[in-house]
Order: sequence, then structure tokens, then C-alpha cells
Amino acid sequence: MDGHFPVDEAVPALIAALGDGGCAVLQAPTGSGKTTRLPLALLDWGGIDGRILMLEPRRVAARAAAERMASSLGEAVGGRVGYRMRGEAKLSRETRIEVLTEGILTRMLQHDPALAGVGCVIFDEFHERSLNADLGLALCMEMRGALRPDLKLLVMSATLDAGPVAELLDAPLITAEGRSFEVEVIHKPAPPVRGRAPRLEGVVAGAVRAILEESAGGVLVFLPGEGEIRRVMGMLSNLPEGVEMLPLYGALPFGEQRRALAPVKGRKLVLASAIAETSVTIPDISVVVDAGLARRSRYDAASGMARLLTERASRAEATQRQGRAGRVGPGRCYRLWSKGEEGALAAFAPPEIAAADLAPLVLDLAMWGARSPDDVRFLTPPPAPAWAAAVDLMQHLGALDAAGGITAHGRALAEVPAHPRLAHMLVAGGGALAAELAALLSLRVPMREAGVDIAPRLRAMRSGAGQAEARRLAKFAGAERGLGAGALLSLAYPDRIAMARPGGDGRYLMAGGKEAVLPQGGGLAGQGFLVAADLDGDARSAKIRLAAAIGIGEIEALHGHRIAEVDVCTWSRRDRAVLARRQRQLDALVLSDAHWPDAPAEAVAAALCEGVAQPGLGCLPWTKASRYFVARVEWARGQGADLPDFSDAALLGELADWLAPWLNGLRRAEDLGRVALMEALAARLGWAGKAALDDLAPEAISAPTGTRLAIDYGGAQPSISVRLQEMFGLTSHPCIGPKRQPLLIELLSPAQRPVQITADLPGFWASSYGDVRWDLRGRYPRHHWPEDPAEAEATRRVKPRGT
Repeated sequence: MDGHFPVDEAVPALIAALGDGGCAVLQAPTGSGKTTRLPLALLDWGGIDGRILMLEPRRVAARAAAERMASSLGEAVGGRVGYRMRGEAKLSRETRIEVLTEGILTRMLQHDPALAGVGCVIFDEFHERSLNADLGLALCMEMRGALRPDLKLLVMSATLDAGPVAELLDAPLITAEGRSFEVEVIHKPAPPVRGRAPRLEGVVAGAVRAILEESAGGVLVFLPGEGEIRRVMGMLSNLPEGVEMLPLYGALPFGEQRRALAPVKGRKLVLASAIAETSVTIPDISVVVDAGLARRSRYDAASGMARLLTERASRAEATQRQGRAGRVGPGRCYRLWSKGEEGALAAFAPPEIAAADLAPLVLDLAMWGARSPDDVRFLTPPPAPAWAAAVDLMQHLGALDAAGGITAHGRALAEVPAHPRLAHMLVAGGGALAAELAALLSLRVPMREAGVDIAPRLRAMRSGAGQAEARRLAKFAGAERGLGAGALLSLAYPDRIAMARPGGDGRYLMAGGKEAVLPQGGGLAGQGFLVAADLDGDARSAKIRLAAAIGIGEIEALHGHRIAEVDVCTWSRRDRAVLARRQRQLDALVLSDAHWPDAPAEAVAAALCEGVAQPGLGCLPWTKASRYFVARVEWARGQGADLPDFSDAALLGELADWLAPWLNGLRRAEDLGRVALMEALAARLGWAGKAALDDLAPEAISAPTGTRLAIDYGGAQPSISVRLQEMFGLTSHPCIGPKRQPLLIELLSPAQRPVQITADLPGFWASSYGDVRWDLRGRYPRHHWPEDPAEAEATRRVKPRGT
């Protein structure tokens, strides 16, 4: 190996750790040489029996690492050092170090769980926490424990909080110093324009122009993604002489990526996505401009859609980007935010497993024999809602059985190097068109001003780089079925079959229950049915970005087994009536809708109960008697009586039990006035309940005169109203209920006006009665006002005239 790198100092400790326990974690910053030095050092060690596999998160990094190591050995790639990635490999029988993109390892493990012929697996740049890296490490750990205790595992990272990884592996944590020059950090926030934050592209373009004038050397600009890179390039069309501007992002053809990585004659200006943060070395860079943003995919299990969100970069990402300015000499890093904002940055970017679509993970684990994420040891367990949504999708596609085990169809899908949705389209749909669609959607071939219709994109791809991917995927396609683009896409995205809503305003309802909107002028306007292959992920109303039309006949032919004949009886708030319909439904889509003339009375009554529940019990024909009845029951229950709950909440919650039997023949809101509500309430109580109620909470008591006194249970305490003279002679206060609660007595004058309220009649006779007698005797002289009411006879009569 040529030269000396800081990581060389860590080689003895690494070799000792791998020799003793078979596992190690290396934390070494950018520029330490870990990616290109350590695999060669392990090869020279001779303590590894078999090939060395090194995983890289990106294709450009895998190629670059393999080329650099091969060059160190004085060989071409494909000799002792080779690489393998989707659709491309440079290997031979002599290859001892194989650089892989991360998904390749999972496929190797599925075909050969023991990884025969492999002696060591290196996980490079593990701090990026890709889903494939997390899965690969989990599977290697399980396989090592069960089949290959001799397999050596090495996890390498630049900025990862490596302690948890070392704990997971039960391995030593080894650190190495970096080799980089001092980088001066300069904060250059853009001032607001008219009180608003300026547009990112304008800020970056202005900063780059100023930096090109005030500094020398190559400039590397970090932007969130391709769109921003292209727009900034458009703003920087007139650059100083000798400056060569080059883009660098994942979807860029490899030849153009290599141009950004190769030296240039003049001064280099590279506009890059996060692809340039790690693993690759860009020569002649001494200045970094960091916009401070990162593009991340966030999957919403509830909507089944992923959104690409632009978020603040983490502190670890900012550190990685800064380090790119100090690889060849002292440099500068311009951060386009204030120093005070750095404290609010997250320490690390979230692991992909915490925010990704887990359908590929579920399928890979099912192939491995695991039906639950708990069956393997993950550094970060997958979220339960996303896992459940992925299992549901895999069962929907026929890849898993009801118990979560993999099916024969699922095994076929696992062989396809594409997302399970696209794999299902290939296997079930078949033909060259399915392969072209899968290639287009896998590679996300960019097309500006292409519109929503997928057809123009297909035509453009057929003359571009995507055709090679289509030919590769065609090897996995099933038999040709002659299906169109919309029909094929419906196999991949059955939950995104979309039906136009009434109104012709571009709004669609998808089979999964979410709304989607077709942009105006984007093509496909007026189509009754679409399949949305790409959306912006908005959970409320997603914008359709790529779609194809599909006919109702194609939907019925391909998804007829999912179309249900459903009789629906519902309450219509708009019509204020029960609507009985016979429908053909594809999940949330109503494909046909007709009147159901002979809907059963029970179904109509249940729907009418919905009509009562929406506004509440007040829409029923309450009378004084029915309200009095409910109050009696509730009071008795409050005294401990074992009676049904007659509270508003209970009555609303059990409408189907007590009210529905009394709704026969009724269908509209105005019909509710004919409900025999008192009878319905009494029936809810039942005969035994009514008897218990009469015993515990009687409707009335009798005054000493024999007058029937109705008891009012509607207040805080049961009460009666009675003329004072009718209670003469009563020496004990009337009580009711199992707790013998005193009735509240409202004593009335001969003119039926309240004169006293008491819950202690004997006490009233002995105390306040004298004052009441003195007042009332003068106003009502013809009535009896004895001095001792406890000894007097109750009466309803007045004195004879003349007495």
C-alpha cells in the first residue's frame, strides 16, 4: 500500500479484535483512509479465510472505492479487488475484496444463508443508517450465531454514535484519527427580503458568486437534491473564465458522476447532493458551501405514501460536509445559516428504518423465515404502525399468507431486484411494458416539464439509459398478458386506483380511501379512472405526479376478486333520510350504485338510529311524562338500584337496542315525531325493572287528606308540592327509596303560592309555622290555622261562612 494514513495506526488493534472475538467497530473521521486502506490491510493480514465483502451505501462510492484499492495494488478493477451492484459487476475468480452496494448483501444471504466462501463483512459508512445496512447487519449477526461463528464483522463509521453498535455486537470500539487540514467555518446567513426568507436557490447562487471572487481553489456546494442543483446551475450560467461547473447526485448517469470526481484543468465548481458527504473523494476542493438542508423520505403508514421532505441537516452531516474542504489543504466552509441556529440542529440524521416504507424489509425477513421484527436484533426496531402497514400490503399482493409466512408468489417477488410492488407487477403482469414501467419507476428517470401522464416518460426512457434496466428486469417478468400501462400499474398500486369525484375539478378518491388531486394542465384531464404511480405524499389531499388512465373493464378483469357486492343502508345528513343502496365496491371506491328497494326493516331502523345519534336525543318527541320517567330511573340508580342506565350517553350509545324496534315504517327525520317514545323507554326498563322502580321511586305519595302528590325527580332532591293544610296532623316526614331519603316538600298557600320549603316537617311545625300562621291567617281568614298543626286534622276545606 502506498503512503501512510491515520487509520493505519488502528490496524493492529482491529486485527487483534477480529482475531479474538470476530467483531469490531471502528470510528474514524473522513480522510482517515478507512474505506480504501483497511480492506487491503485485512487482506495482507491473512487471518481471514475467504473473500472480504465491503458494503457501501451508494453506487458511486462502491465504484470509487474499488478503483482506488485496485490502483493501490497496481491492478485493474476485477482482479483482486472488484465490485458488484444492481445490473453491473466487475469480478473474477481472483477477486478477494468485493465492494457491494448494500442491497446485494441481502440477496446473497437469501440465496446462501451461510455466505460460503466469505470470511469477513465490512459495513462502511454505517452512520448513514440505511435500511439495507441495518438489515444486513441484523442478518449477519443471526447467521454468525447460528451457522458461521468464524465470520468476521467490522462496522466502520465517521460520525456515528458508535457505542450502541459496539454494544449490539458485543465488540470493542476502536477509534482512529483523521487526516485533514484546518477548515475555517464562516457563517453567512442570508438577510430576509421584505420580512420574508429569501429563496434557497437565489441565496446559494449569490453566495457562490461572491465566494468564487474572494477565494481560490475548487468549490463544493451542498444542496438538498437534483431540482435545487439544476436551478442553481441555471442561475450561474455566466461564470468566470476557467471555472467548470459540474453536478453530482444519485440519479446522474455514471459517466457524468465520474466527471465530477475527476481532476479538471481549471477551477472546479461541484453542485452536489448528500452523495458527496462521505466515501467519495473530490479532488482540488478547498471551499465548501453548505445550504444546511437535507432531503429525506418520510413514510406515512396511515396513507401508505412516502413524502420527500426537505429538512435541516444534522450536526453530524454538517461536520461531514465541512471536512470535505480540508482534504488537500487548509480550507473554508461557508454555512448559510447563523451560528446561533446550530444549537437547534439534531445531533444525527434519523435512521432510515424509523421513517421508511418497510414493505421490502417485511418481504426480506419473511424470506429469511422471520414473521416479526422481534425475531432478529435490530439496532433500531422498526415502528409498529409502518410494520403492520407493510405486512398488510404484502398480504394484499399475495406475498404473505394470513399468518405472515411467505408464499410461493412471495418467493418469486423476492428474486426481483425491485420494490415488492414493482416485482408483483412484473411477475403477475408480465411482458416488456411491465419491465419498462418497473425500470422507469425504479430509476425515477427525471423529466422536466413532462406532465403527469406516464406515456411520454416511457417514450423518452426507451431512447435513454433506462432501457438497459428494463432489459435486465424483463428477465423476471411473467408471461405477456397484453395489459396496458394503467392496468399494469394497478397491479403494483392497487390502493392507488383512483376514481374521479363528481364536479370535474380534478379531485379523485383512491381505493385506499385517501384523496388525490390531478394538477391542471398535467394531462389525463377528464379520465374517470386513474392509477397514481407517484404522489407528493400529502396525507389530506395528495398531488398526483405520475399516473396512467385505466378503464372500468380493466379494473373488473384484474381486480374482480376484490370487488364486493355490498348492500348499504345509511343515514343521509343532506337528505335527512335513510338511503338504501346496492353498491359494487373496490375498497373505498363505489363502482356502481343503485336503489335497494327491499331493504330489511332492521337495516332501515339501524340507519335511522344514525340519524338520531348525529343531532342527539333532542330530535325525539319528548313529553313531560317521558322526561319524568327518565328522571325517576336515574334517581333510583343513584340510590343503588340495579336498573338500566338511562343517561343521555347510555341512551345514545344503545339506540339500536331500545329505539330501533319502535322505528318500523319510519325513514325520514320528520317521521321521528311519530315514535312512541314513552313506550320505548318503558320497554327498555322491562316488567321487573318497572316493578322495582315503582317500589324504590314511586310516582306519587298520598297526603293525609288522600290527595295524590306527584313526586318530581328532576331536581337535586325528589320533591312534592302540597297545600299546607293538607299536611296537618303529620308528625313524621315522608321518605322514599332504599336509603329513606326525605322528600323536599314545597308547602303552598291556599292560593297555591309557595310559603315554605322543608325537608323536616315536624321541625317546621315546631319552629317556623307560628310565623307563617300569623302571616297567612290574616290573608286567608276562612281557612283553618290551628295553633298546633301536629294535632290538627288535615283538610282541604274552608270554614263555613259566618264562623
